[in-house]
Amino acid sequence: MFSNRITQTFGIEHPIVQGGMQWIGRAELVASVANAGALGMLTALTQPTPADLGAEIERCRTMTDKPFGVNLTVLPSIRPMPHMEFAKQIVDSGVTVVETAGSNPAPFMELFKANGVKIIHKCTSVRHAVKAQAVGVDAVSVDGFECAGHPGEDDVTNLVLIPAARAALDIPIIASGGIADGRGLAASLMLGAEGVNMGTRFMATVEAPLHDNVKQTMVDLTERDTDLILRTLNNTARVARNSVSTDVIRILDQGGIFEDVRELVAGARGRTVYETGDLEAGIWTAGMSVGLVKDIPTCAELVSRVVAEAEQHIAAATAQIAVPV
Repeated sequence: MFSNRITQTFGIEHPIVQGGMQWIGRAELVASVANAGALGMLTALTQPTPADLGAEIERCRTMTDKPFGVNLTVLPSIRPMPHMEFAKQIVDSGVTVVETAGSNPAPFMELFKANGVKIIHKCTSVRHAVKAQAVGVDAVSVDGFECAGHPGEDDVTNLVLIPAARAALDIPIIASGGIADGRGLAASLMLGAEGVNMGTRFMATVEAPLHDNVKQTMVDLTERDTDLILRTLNNTARVARNSVSTDVIRILDQGGIFEDVRELVAGARGRTVYETGDLEAGIWTAGMSVGLVKDIPTCAELVSRVVAEAEQHIAAATAQIAVPV
């Protein structure tokens, strides 16, 4: 059993956070993660409107009485989103944990702090984490180059990024990217994090709301089966490799602009992948940790296994230390 600032601040049993994932961070997954003792995250922008988010929060509450949070990602999108209205809905719904990502969380801090909301901010660099600490967030989720979604443009892996962030920060750190098992949790704790964020690994669970064909494909993929797209646009995203991702890379490498790939990278097409199991319908997100996904457990099975493995690996490593006599 682990107890630290992450478990204590967010009222959870295990220092594990389920990543906020577009189209996937829905009530059935989030409640299952929460019931397993970890921190589930609804994804705000999966919902069409703030009112729909409010309804999803209430639906989640019918499935769990444990703490859960909401991810609010503020990034440029094909369809502009009313981010502040979503933030107000989060507060009005009584949610007390928010994960912000994408842009500086400063515009939302007064609203969240005034309503007792604890804020985790997702960062891809030490400098961004330092800024987040300065504006008053309660913890940072530091994304290494291995992560799914947007790893930033610095290409620094967690083996370097987490200890570098630890040296620069006072607030708790959650390691994100490349983590799918107990070894990842144990290693993250040794590097200076106090918890881990898993997105890709939670996609391949029984309760995750995506097609079984996608889950089984994840079991079959290796750590080499992802692509980095939109690099030339300084908006890098890591996705599972398919014909669409390779087309996007080819078009941009040949001098294309965003308008040339706009329809290929549309989020609605990724949603089609998850709902129908057609792996070529659009781009879909997966991190390098997909190579560590070997089965499709329930969330409860996964969380308990990760914690038990971490305890075992820490104990085994400790046993290797020779005490001077």
